Amino acid sequence: MSGRTEGGEKDRWVDRKILARQFGVTSRMSFEPSAKVLALKARIETFIDRHIYPNEKRFYAEAEELGPWKVYPVVEELKPLARKEGLWNLFLPESEHGAGLTNLEYAPLCEVMGRSHLAPEIFNCSAPDTGNMEVLARYGTREQQDRWLKPLLAGEIRSCFAMTEPAVASSDATNIESRIERDGDHYVINGHKWYTTNATDPRCRISIFMGKTDPENPDRHKQQSMVLVPMDTPGVTVKRPLPVFGFYGVPDRASEVTFENVRVPVENIVLGEGRGFEIAQGRLGPGRIHHCMRLIGLAERTLEKMCRRTLSRVAFGRPVSDRTVTQERIAESRIMIEQARLLTLQAAHRMDTVGNKVAKTEIAMIKVAVPNMACKVIDWAIQAHGGGGTSNDFGLTAAYATARMLRLADGPDEVHRNQIARLELRKHTNANLASGAER
Repeated sequence: MSGRTEGGEKDRWVDRKILARQFGVTSRMSFEPSAKVLALKARIETFIDRHIYPNEKRFYAEAEELGPWKVYPVVEELKPLARKEGLWNLFLPESEHGAGLTNLEYAPLCEVMGRSHLAPEIFNCSAPDTGNMEVLARYGTREQQDRWLKPLLAGEIRSCFAMTEPAVASSDATNIESRIERDGDHYVINGHKWYTTNATDPRCRISIFMGKTDPENPDRHKQQSMVLVPMDTPGVTVKRPLPVFGFYGVPDRASEVTFENVRVPVENIVLGEGRGFEIAQGRLGPGRIHHCMRLIGLAERTLEKMCRRTLSRVAFGRPVSDRTVTQERIAESRIMIEQARLLTLQAAHRMDTVGNKVAKTEIAMIKVAVPNMACKVIDWAIQAHGGGGTSNDFGLTAAYATARMLRLADGPDEVHRNQIARLELRKHTNANLASGAER
């Protein structure tokens, strides 16, 4: 549409209006990073080249040798370096606490961090702490922020988010059975949670716990509340770490936790009773897009590995890269990564301009598209690496574990697809009612 059409400027303006109406795209929208973002990106890339890539083997070795209950020394050594260079808390849009970046500005930076499992925590930009910090920044009281947000922002402690339960289908968050019951000046908490990331980390000091305060409320989305539970409170038991495809501690520290008659002050409630589902939706929007941004970086690095491997390996007298099947997979990988990146940037733009709630379709679309893309690209890379690809010598199995897990985390593919379909059908239902006839 950059060239002139036969109808001239008028037709080009009509085309832009059609785009704006259908896709929320304006003629002035641009995904080109600003000078500020490009400068930050260059600094992050330099830091990763100097400190992250050279320490990845050590990181994986420490995770395997020390296990999910320990702090990995390499992480604690590198975090002060990133903070000293000002590459810290870049995810927070609020300038008071973070870099003041929009979602669209943060996207290319998050992508670079996603190239390595080690990188996000080094920059204090790893899940679930990012989501928990956003909850506290948006909804927490001054006292809650002083006690928990400040040390999280400083990277002094870590946190976990206790939502998913083993006894119910947690893809429907209204199913949760955990209870939060008022008893005078305290809440009494009982529940069984799992895939509670970070709970085995000895630095984990606080949990954001989701349970029901009003299970009889006819509005199923107002039955839940969130409450802050210090991990050293009597009755909190971290039962065991949960491996993700055999990995303990990488890509995350999934854990099973029980809460038995845990008592916390009523001041620990977040935002108020019955607001838990609302908070969860506000928390998961940014979390989902951050996951997708990081996965694009991981897929990009995986494609680089696939190219280098196939160029350097000779089979049956020819480089593997000469094989048509290899070239098709490389080409398809590039196409899918670019599609996923553009869709994610569009979602980020929509979140910035119309808000997370209005951008729910775009967020749902990337949550389906990006992990599926990453799974396919990583699978092809494993195949290209032969038997070695099934070890973690090339980081591919850990990468696949991350991508495959994210087809479930923050809502499975099926839930997001259903939501996309319902929203799409609603457009046509409303249009049919308005027109009274099929167009």
